[in-house]
Amino acid sequence: MLTAEERDVITGLLGHYTDPRAAVVEALKVVQEHRRWVPDEALPEVGALLGLSAHDVDAVATFYNLIFRQPVGRHVILVCDSVSCWMLGYEDIATALKRRLGIGFGETTPDDRFTLLPICCLGACDKAPAMLIDFELYGDLTPERLDAALGHYA
Repeated sequence: MLTAEERDVITGLLGHYTDPRAAVVEALKVVQEHRRWVPDEALPEVGALLGLSAHDVDAVATFYNLIFRQPVGRHVILVCDSVSCWMLGYEDIATALKRRLGIGFGETTPDDRFTLLPICCLGACDKAPAMLIDFELYGDLTPERLDAALGHYA
């Protein structure tokens, strides 16, 4: 299941950690960078490379919300739904995004361009309401500013 390149990169990570368990998140990120998500079938192989069980790898993969366990679009939009964002316009932003993209949370646009996900906090309360697209932060959002942000992603 894993490509030779994925195996090589993951094996190379081991030299950076004294405990292989510390490399699990980075190993999962390698798989995700190549596939956009981490399929169940990859867990036993990642575990074998790290000397861990598939269960141990799965426990980490399901804990971190930025390890995607289902296919996602080419661009992932994470909309902050923290208290600060709620107070400063989250609902308007979420409604506008859903309308513009034609999808709900947890869904991907038919052209595979965007996946829309809520996230509990982006740590950008000073810029609320905020969202992240492919790790690019957009803050002080209004529904009118969404088209400009989305337009950066083909």
